[in-house]
Amino acid sequence: MKNRFLRVLKIYLALLILFVSYYLLNKYIGLSIPCLFHEITGLDCPGCGITRCLFAIVKLDIKSAFEANPLVFIYLPFIVMYFLYQSYLYIYDKKDKILVKIPNYVMHIILVITILYGIIRNINFQ
Repeated sequence: MKNRFLRVLKIYLALLILFVSYYLLNKYIGLSIPCLFHEITGLDCPGCGITRCLFAIVKLDIKSAFEANPLVFIYLPFIVMYFLYQSYLYIYDKKDKILVKIPNYVMHIILVITILYGIIRNINFQ
């Protein structure tokens, strides 16, 4: 159990270091990952605004986080709970792998919601 806990802890620490590094690079140097879909088409993809959303959450600016990307803002608690639950199962020997495959029907639902969101966010309702 101790080895599994340390393995999961290393993964979470690596992710935290990557996120903090990206945050600092963005904040002090202005380095950010551009959206190629937006650059080519001029439209917002379903993921446009993820960086702004996550950085606003770090600052506890919930309103700005939601405005940056409402879909990611809604998905994020479920993603975090999924990873924490899978980590728990892995640490306590209830699973052989750190992550278990998400059922196909769940992935299909997520895909349909994401595609619909991508279409709706580009419709000009004015």
